Amino acid sequence: MTKPLEHIRNFAIIAHIDHGKSTLADRLIQTCGGLEAREMTEQVLDNMDIEKERGITIKAQTVRLAYKAKDGVEYQLNLMDTPGHVDFSYEVSRSLASCEGSLLVVDASQGVEAQTLANVYQALDNNHEIVTVINKIDLPAADPDKVAQEVEDVIGLDASEAVQCSGKSGIGIPGLLEAIVTKLPAPKGDYNAPAKALLVDSWYDAYLGVVILVRVVDGYLKKGQKIRFMKAGTTREIDRVGMFTPKRVLLDQLGPGEMGFITAQIKSISETKVGDTITDDKRPCDEALPGFKPSIPMVFCSLFPADASDFEKLKDSLGKLALNDSSLHYEMESSQALGLGFRCGFLGLLHMEIIQERLEREFDLDLIPTAPSVVYKVHKNDGTHIDLYNPSDLPDQVYIKHIEEPWIKATILTPDEYLGGLLKLCQDRRGVQKELTYAGARAMLVYRLPLNEVVFDFYDRLKSISQGYASFDYELDGYTEGELVKLDIKVNDEPVDALTMIVHRSNAETRGRGMCERLKDLIPRQMFKIAVQAAIGGKIIAREDISAMRKDVTAKCYGGDITRKKKLLEKQKKGKKKMRQYGSVEIPQSAFINALKMGDDKK
Repeated sequence: MTKPLEHIRNFAIIAHIDHGKSTLADRLIQTCGGLEAREMTEQVLDNMDIEKERGITIKAQTVRLAYKAKDGVEYQLNLMDTPGHVDFSYEVSRSLASCEGSLLVVDASQGVEAQTLANVYQALDNNHEIVTVINKIDLPAADPDKVAQEVEDVIGLDASEAVQCSGKSGIGIPGLLEAIVTKLPAPKGDYNAPAKALLVDSWYDAYLGVVILVRVVDGYLKKGQKIRFMKAGTTREIDRVGMFTPKRVLLDQLGPGEMGFITAQIKSISETKVGDTITDDKRPCDEALPGFKPSIPMVFCSLFPADASDFEKLKDSLGKLALNDSSLHYEMESSQALGLGFRCGFLGLLHMEIIQERLEREFDLDLIPTAPSVVYKVHKNDGTHIDLYNPSDLPDQVYIKHIEEPWIKATILTPDEYLGGLLKLCQDRRGVQKELTYAGARAMLVYRLPLNEVVFDFYDRLKSISQGYASFDYELDGYTEGELVKLDIKVNDEPVDALTMIVHRSNAETRGRGMCERLKDLIPRQMFKIAVQAAIGGKIIAREDISAMRKDVTAKCYGGDITRKKKLLEKQKKGKKKMRQYGSVEIPQSAFINALKMGDDKK
């Protein structure tokens, strides 16, 4: 029989990057006996190699713990550890939708950061009860009282009863567990109602097929039960029901308010849509759960296999990865230079980087990515408009009335001494200042910025200017008309579609010259001279020449008349002219990759 609802607590751990969410989750697991001491590792819930290497959480993970409270009652705690980076905010929003409460973790030395604010607002949108946790109180620079005051001033939450603890040393963990069971609400649900469960996440297992993470709202799910996916319209029979402690443990059933996993021998990826409602096939529920808002991709780039024969493997790999990461969007496309590939949509540059790395590591693929771009709205003279995902598809300028580009509202928190440099960075990126206020000793900047200017190296520049102290968070803020042009890169008078980009007219020359200079060093010399040009429409704005390799045709002339040598050189000259007309330049893939890594020109 499942636990009574009043003895269950579902909660997510939310915080800015590096404020100690995963380490705090480790201590909770250890204190509640989820794993024995010999099984514990650091960041035990970060189970991907890439998460451990980079020290960040990418996937939200769930774990069920048993905790015996001071009143003698044993509670079931369903904990969700969430990512902190803005690029994985969709993971956070899904986790929050499946819980009733949140632990807001704030670093006792760093205080409130940009992503702390963003996550709190998401939690409040989901009507969460929030327990403030001031973590890392054992650091020499810790000032928990000042941080508690900052939480009240900046966020507006009552921090008088904030739990002070250290996820690393375990100080204050018993007090935190008591706060979880006394302050967070119990879930609501009815065991006797028709089964209704939310599909929170899913991933592909080579032995079990698709594994589905569920949060049961009403009724129950048990082995042998025939279930229906309401959105997909398919029926399946459950063959396994279980939970994570964080080890996989099989159960008889999952009841209302509980979280766990089910498998039903599902091989097809299309059946399990995140946010779908699972119900009993014989006694279905009346209406589906609201599910999750679909994620909106911010950044697009094309991925091509380095070996054309790997196309089917890439297609299969993207399908399995999209099952595990529902914020990844992709569709097929072809390129003259690179062959068949996929146009992929991501939530940000880090998300793009992680997906590429996961495809290369987990599926053993060798990929060529194109330059990242954003979605533009192109308004034509005939009154129609198109969404432009790929810069090379932009219609001719004569058909275009105007182009709109996406803008974001960026919130930057920074120590006062770096404010001047960050204001200049935002101005250089065509930013419009909205407000400048102070949160304690730190300045809070709110800017409107074109997303196109942010996707290259804005975050890196922000961190280097502020020596790593500034934090950055953004949200989409509509589309605005801009003076945008298509920048074509031509090699030997042939446009290279993979290097085409859309830029603001004021930056076009700098960007074009930078790309030509880079390609001049990357493209190997041929037997004839090659021109590398950057063009807007029919106008060439930058050019670099790759000089020809010279074969010594006069080597076999030992002495003799000079006219003989001239005749041979003249013949060579004609041959080179003919080669330049008909010769094609094969751009090596390494040149593509390095040219696209260029990002923005460092100013």
